Amino acid sequence: MTLPREFRRPAFWLPLLVYGLYQANARLGHYPLPTLVTAYLSDLLAMPVILTLALVVQRRWVQRRATFCLPDSWLLGAWLYVSVWFELLLPLLSARHVGDWLDVVAYGLGTVVFRQLLNRPA
Repeated sequence: MTLPREFRRPAFWLPLLVYGLYQANARLGHYPLPTLVTAYLSDLLAMPVILTLALVVQRRWVQRRATFCLPDSWLLGAWLYVSVWFELLLPLLSARHVGDWLDVVAYGLGTVVFRQLLNRPA
């Protein structure tokens, strides 16, 4: 079984690799990183990964077309959904979570990265 083309693009696996290295450092290396990196890197990397997974599902099981691209309205909806859930609702439901509007900006930048680099016909 071969990986879908979307999973073979550097703009997909690079965020996964960076996130893996970040987590390995947090758990094993404990090398100090700038606050900007520790606060927003995960949020920046999340949307390209989430949206690529959504794109693969749409292409394989819903649209059944390798040329299908997520419309901008869906990208906006995904960004709003993730932002509202993680930065507004989850902090209201759990004291363990904190809302940060700069996370919303990071989600937005990640969505733009997905749109420019990954939301292309296979």
